[in-house]
Formats: sequence, structure tokens, C-alpha cells
Amino acid sequence: MVSGKNFTSSDWQRRAMRCLDATIIFASAYLSLWLMPHVDAANRDYLFLILIGGLLFPAIGELLSLYQPWRGRSLYTMLGVYTLTWVATIVLLSLLLTLLHSVQLFSRVWMGTAALTVLAIGNVTRIGLYLYLRHVRTSGHNVKRILLIGHEDNLALLERNVINTPHAGYVVYKRYVDDALDTNDKRFLVKIRKLAHTCVFQRDFDEIWLGYSLADGERVRQLMALLAGVPATVRYFPDLPDIRLLNHRITEIAGLYSLELNYTPLSGPMRVVKNLEDRVLGLAIFMAFLPIMLAVAIAIRWTMGSPVLFKQERHGLDGKRFKIYKFRTMNVHQSATTEQAAFDDPRVTPLGAFLRRTSLDELPQLYNVLQGRMSLVGPRPHAMDHNDHYKDHIDMYMQRHRVKPGMTGWAQVCGWRGNTENLDAMKQRVAYDLYYIDNWSLGFDLRILAMTLTRGFINKQP
Repeated sequence: MVSGKNFTSSDWQRRAMRCLDATIIFASAYLSLWLMPHVDAANRDYLFLILIGGLLFPAIGELLSLYQPWRGRSLYTMLGVYTLTWVATIVLLSLLLTLLHSVQLFSRVWMGTAALTVLAIGNVTRIGLYLYLRHVRTSGHNVKRILLIGHEDNLALLERNVINTPHAGYVVYKRYVDDALDTNDKRFLVKIRKLAHTCVFQRDFDEIWLGYSLADGERVRQLMALLAGVPATVRYFPDLPDIRLLNHRITEIAGLYSLELNYTPLSGPMRVVKNLEDRVLGLAIFMAFLPIMLAVAIAIRWTMGSPVLFKQERHGLDGKRFKIYKFRTMNVHQSATTEQAAFDDPRVTPLGAFLRRTSLDELPQLYNVLQGRMSLVGPRPHAMDHNDHYKDHIDMYMQRHRVKPGMTGWAQVCGWRGNTENLDAMKQRVAYDLYYIDNWSLGFDLRILAMTLTRGFINKQP
């Protein structure tokens, strides 16, 4: 039986996680300090900085929704939010030290070591907790009981998804099937009114899920009015079988609520995060690969002559044109349309074939990233005449341009890269691109970048 006492359990969990995060920062930073041979571990300045960091991190985490329930949500999104919270904490601490003119008091080696140690231990701890809870919930423990209300077909879909995802930790407690054909039929509403009256202070379920189509908006409004007195989470799952939601959110415009069907998560503050990721990591990668790029440029100039770079206009964010850069891999030629490279293509030089196999020809796009016209991760930019062709043959194709094109992407690390021999292959690539846009997070980007190191460089396509 769920009573009022249990509704504070999530608060205790949030407090426990905040204390755990603070403890990880205190312990990791002090351990790093203790292992530094040239630094006094009892130095009050260091201890005070560690204390501020341990207290500041949970506060920032609350602002970034780090401590919200992650039941049924992505592990990579959670890790991304944790990483973002720690980066924001470091930035604020750095600003504080700069304003106090105290930066010179602290060892740079210790600061870097402590920052990386906290990030590593914090993420590993969260991965462990996440996997442990998945196992526990799959075993039937730590589950939330849900009460289903709605039409039979909608409830069957909800119940099927609950059964197919046991790790999310939900079980169906009871179903109330609404078989009324008219919203004026009050018999079902009378039943729900009695339910709401008896479940105000004690109940055997944790959440209420409503399964209705958008056409049943009046019925949903009636039910919400009746259930308003029940202090339990109420979720509405609209039946949208014919609409491919790229991403979506509820917004209020002109006093009305709207469902934005192709909302991109890379808006507002998250776009700032993405830009920061591109600038910081992009610059680091650019500097790391600069010697290789110089060597490739010299090799192209020596064996193929000029020009060294291949430049072509592509569609970027919101379909705007930009000039993309690659190392030239073909003999100079003129063509009215873009013809994809094929195996044994006579236009591709021996050096060009090597560059294409190793993806080294893509490295100049790091400059596009630093320009702000591309991202490190995103849907790959296709030739403009290919966009013009596929937009009429593949649903949602142009939604790829709701975000910046990327040097690498989810489709590429999953094998959908290079020459697309048929329409079905391009549809698969687009499906992966849309999945990336729909599920973007900082953690997802970092995962793709890590996968690129093992899967993204070697290209078996021409």
C-alpha cells in the first residue's frame, strides 16, 4: 500500500546522490592531493577549494536536472549530464580563482589530475548503479506499479511495451478500459471518480498512465479534472501511429499549448553545450592532427600537384549553404553532377585511395568545425544534388538539416557510410541520422567519438 510517507522516497534518493557526489569529489580530490609529492596535503587553501567544489557540484547538478529520476532513460544521457555538471563546476571554480587572483596558489598538475579522477570515478559509479538497478528491476524488485486508463488498443500497446522493457522497472497493476463511445457517457467517469476518492491518501499503485488518441482530448481533460486530487504522477501517452516524431516538446504559445513535432534538442542552452564541445574538442583534435595534415598536404602537392584541397558547397544547418573542405583524392575533372566514387574508379589516384580508405581526406573539415559550420558529430553532409534527389524519395530526409552536419555520425560508426548503392541503403542511413537527432545528448556524442576511433577511420567503401 502506497501512503503519503512513500512519496518522499525520491527526495531521500536525491539527497543520497548529492551526498555521494560530494563524497566522490572530496575523496578523489584529496587522494590526488595526497599523492602529489610537491604539495602539502594539509594546505588549507587546497582543502577549502575541495570543499567549495564538493558543495558547488550538487547545486549545479540540481539546475541541470542531474538528480531527476533516470528510470527507463538513457545511460549515455545521464553520463553526459554528469560530465556537463562537472565541467560547469570547474569553469565556475576557475572564474572564482581568477577573480580572487589565486590561480597561482594551486598546482596545475593537481588540478588536472583531480578533475579527471573525479570525472572517471563519478561516471564509473553511475554506470555501476545504473546497471545494478537495471538488474534489480529486471528481477522484479524496485518496480513502480502503474494504473492504466484508456481505450483497449491503446492500453494493449502500453502494456506490451512495459512487458518488453522490464529493466525500466514498471509493472501493470490494473487496467481501466474506457469503452464509452461518447464523451457524454458518464458511467466510466463515475467509476474513475470513485477510484480517485478512495486513492487520495492510500493506494496500491505509483503512477497513472492515460492511453488515448489526440482526438480524445475532451475525455483526457475530464479525467485530469477527476484525478487532480490524487497525489501520484499522471502520464498521458497520445496515440500517434501515423506521425514520425523527430523530437517533440510541449510549448505554450499565445496562451495555447502546442506539441512541437520536429523540435531538436540542440536548441537553447544545449546548443551552447554542443558549440562548446565542438570548439574545445575540435581545437584539441585539430592541434593533434596538424602534423598529419601537413604531411598529407605535402604528399598531395608532391604526387598530384595542386590544388591540395577539394572544396564544394553543401547544405548545413537549416539548409544553409557552406563550403566544405577535404583533401583532394581525385584527378582534376569537371562534372555537371556529383557522381559517387566506385571501386576501381579511374578518377581516384593511388594516394587518394589510401586517404579515402583511412578517412584522412576528411581531416580538413576540422576547420569547418572551428568555423562553426559543422560539428564533430552529426549527420554527414551529402552533395547538394543528392539532397535534391533524396528529399523527394525519403520521408523526413531534410530533417537531417535541423542540426549541423558532422565529421562523424551515428550512421557512420554503425556501418552506414560511403557509397550508397540503392535507395534502401540511404533510407537506413537517414534512419540512423534521425535517431541521433531524436536522442542527442553530450554522452551520446562522446560515445560516437569513442566508437569513431575503432570503427570510423577504416573505410571499406570506395
